[in-house]
Amino acid sequence: MENAIRNAIIKFEQEFMGRGPEDVRACIVRDLVVVRLKGVLTPAERQLAKTAEGVDMVKRLRQTLIAQGRDKLCDQVSNITGAQIVTLFTDIDVQIGEKVFVFAMDREVLPSIR
Repeated sequence: MENAIRNAIIKFEQEFMGRGPEDVRACIVRDLVVVRLKGVLTPAERQLAKTAEGVDMVKRLRQTLIAQGRDKLCDQVSNITGAQIVTLFTDIDVQIGEKVFVFAMDREVLPSIR
């Protein structure tokens, strides 16, 4: 299940954000799905991130894009886990190029056995 979530996030990033991350890890912890993405910035975003104003600009742009794709992303994770998404928390550290998604589910989700 964690691998399916990982693959769905990679596909979402490629299709919706225009670029896939360098590394993605997904972990299910009770009623939370935590996803950490590394290497998410485009070359242009890395250039912008060299100034404080640019960091703010990249964060606002990424937040807006996630807001627009939120329903699609939540539907994908919900379909994989069989649980409903209560809320989605996300943040990006522009200076290191990492992003985190935390999906809060309506019930505990059991990860598939490895």
